Amino acid sequence: MVYSSLLFIYGFLPISLLIYYVTPKKLRNAVLLLLSMVFCGLISLYFLIFMAVYTLINYTAGILTERKNKIAAAIPLAGGIIFDLTAILVFRTEYFSWLKDIIRAPEGFFPVGISFFTLSAVGTLIDVYCGRIKAERNLIQFGLYFLFFPKLLMGPVLRYGSFSKILSRRKCGLNEIGVGFTIFVKGLAKKIIVADNLYMLYMAVKSIEVTEMPALTAWLGIIAYLLCLYFTLSGFADMGTGIGYCFGIRLPQSFSYPMFSTKIRYFTARWHMQVTSWFRRYVTRPLCSVSRSRIYQKLIFIIVWAIAGYWYGFSINGIIWGLILGTAIVIENRFSSTKILRATSVLYTFLIVLVCFVFFSGESLEYSLRYMFAMIGGSGLLADTLLLHLLKSYTVIILIAVYSSTNLFRNMIMRSGKTKLGAVFTAASPLVVLLMFIICTAFISFSGSSEMMLMKL
Repeated sequence: MVYSSLLFIYGFLPISLLIYYVTPKKLRNAVLLLLSMVFCGLISLYFLIFMAVYTLINYTAGILTERKNKIAAAIPLAGGIIFDLTAILVFRTEYFSWLKDIIRAPEGFFPVGISFFTLSAVGTLIDVYCGRIKAERNLIQFGLYFLFFPKLLMGPVLRYGSFSKILSRRKCGLNEIGVGFTIFVKGLAKKIIVADNLYMLYMAVKSIEVTEMPALTAWLGIIAYLLCLYFTLSGFADMGTGIGYCFGIRLPQSFSYPMFSTKIRYFTARWHMQVTSWFRRYVTRPLCSVSRSRIYQKLIFIIVWAIAGYWYGFSINGIIWGLILGTAIVIENRFSSTKILRATSVLYTFLIVLVCFVFFSGESLEYSLRYMFAMIGGSGLLADTLLLHLLKSYTVIILIAVYSSTNLFRNMIMRSGKTKLGAVFTAASPLVVLLMFIICTAFISFSGSSEMMLMKL
């Protein structure tokens, strides 16, 4: 079950809200944890068991790590981190497939969101060890930190101290439900209307033999992939944020219009913002603090981006994705003041990002290199009749995706302010949201489901 399923939208979510709001305030954390456990159980019973064990181990490791004797505290710290990293390697790589047999994991089982709650778990243990936060003794609140279903599928990756503050500052009411529902529908529309159609376009291009793929068709395919991935990830992130808002818990946004950024470092800073911040806080800064050598720090910066790329894809292609981004940022920082880069900022950023995602999208390094060769005309063809058909069928959705991936519409609303245009937007907003919700429901009902994901996270 995912946020975009009819079972969740018309069943689990409204029932959960009803139970939550009739529950006394003192018991709402416990109710949220119980609802989150039910959500995990609806995904699979094994997933619920896995999450319960995972949470208890990290809860115990956190308490044992909170010691004045740092040498003694390092043992549970190391144990907890090794467990967390082993868990993600077991389910996201084939290197520890034998462990799946030992724990009797069902065939095809994958802990949804493991990439995100692994970062949360490791960061929490490090913060406790360094004395930045105290180990949480309240098992209900600690369990909610991992299992809270609005942030389970797509984050955001929050430090435990930040999550605790968000819980303590919650505001519940009809206004929060209204705002949350609006954000949820926005994310749902991103996934159902935009991402799912772009996915079909990408699959149509991918069905062509790469050695026979026309250059323009290859460019169309990778643009469709990048936009589809963005609207899938940001769509689920917005849905999670909206759901959290309905419960009075204001989770931060994970994406801030990264597409068509004027610099590569702006793109990376706006793409999965909390993930980028996590690697900067827990990996880049500690390693760079070892030496003041600029060469050393730049090398570490690139290596960390390679690690982040591996975290995203757990493949050699993911590492190359990270290496290209990290290297490009270092080069950009060196030459960013030049007039050529300033004049072509959006263009060169978008091109480099596209190259990165050619590697990210490929099943293998060989396929990605062949795809790159096709993009520069390796097949000897510039276009064909299929390209014309695809453009005729998907031009409108591509234009919608391009416009929606910018902040132009948001800025227009903000500038309208208290003018008559702003009043029109305010009056029409509920009707537009309701219409989008009905359209999304119709699309999901017609297709049967909307659970396609381009990647496991």
